[in-house]
Amino acid sequence: MTRFAKRVLALLLSSLALAFSFPVAADDLRPGYLEFTQRNAENWALIWKVPVAAGIAFEARPVLPSGCKASGEPQRDMAERALVLRYAVACKDSVAGKRIGLANFGAAETDVLVRVAPLDRPVQVYRLTAAEPSAEIRSRPGFWQVARTYFVTGVEHILFGYDHLLFVIALVLLLRGAWTVTKAVTAFTVAHSLTLIGTTLGLFGLPQEPVEALIALSIIFLAVEIVKSGEGRIGLAERAPWIVAFVFGLLHGFGFAGALHEIGLPEGDVPTALLSFNIGVEAGQLLIVIACLGALQALRRISVAALAPATKMASYGIGSVASYWLIERLI
Repeated sequence: MTRFAKRVLALLLSSLALAFSFPVAADDLRPGYLEFTQRNAENWALIWKVPVAAGIAFEARPVLPSGCKASGEPQRDMAERALVLRYAVACKDSVAGKRIGLANFGAAETDVLVRVAPLDRPVQVYRLTAAEPSAEIRSRPGFWQVARTYFVTGVEHILFGYDHLLFVIALVLLLRGAWTVTKAVTAFTVAHSLTLIGTTLGLFGLPQEPVEALIALSIIFLAVEIVKSGEGRIGLAERAPWIVAFVFGLLHGFGFAGALHEIGLPEGDVPTALLSFNIGVEAGQLLIVIACLGALQALRRISVAALAPATKMASYGIGSVASYWLIERLI
């Protein structure tokens, strides 16, 4: 194998890690967000949040249910990495059975979450796509509609919630053997499921800002452990991987709960939505683990010598991005 080919192989894992870690919006939900909330018998509030990096054209505009009309120009604000438009809306009668969505959805590169919150019916959440740019507001959301929406949201959050993604990648890079990885990932899963469920149900909770900073710190810790392992030093994470994964999993569960809080849970279907979101997170996590183990195995077969430098480069990339997040969140 040529020297050039070996260098390309050495960059494989680091390129994968850096490709995922490039966005600095570590724990925001990727989809656009449309919220339609009833204030009283006739008045509603509409919020249209367009993530700057989500690939949604700013020409896309909300389509209100028939019989509803926005009054005046929307209030415009710039939230972190998003344009937020707020409308005051008046509706002549019930919106049940009517459609809400977006016009000029176009070739958007992301889906849009729609949250409808009537006063006298459960909150319901839908997903809009370029193929299905509108959704029917139901008197009561169906079981499978809720389950499907929150399952997909959970999968997308682990795949595009970059800090959680990098933590799982770092865990796989550090540990040796599929069984060791399985035990550590299982401990991580159990832990973040506990805090996700407990926080969402209001049993306990922590402020989101320090949680996000500690999540970044957990990634830095694993990156340092990977470097130490490459130098022949056995760190805490290798001596007790399931304990370390469990402790940090508790922190990441608070992060998942914060993301789920952004879209809310449909009243009357909280268990379905919560369970579906958690299963979606686990499904996305499983995809990451399988992909990483497959990449490592492929690299071993092609060039064992390239594995150590590739892992080291990946750890530096992961640690650098996590350090940026930590500084950003502390400031």
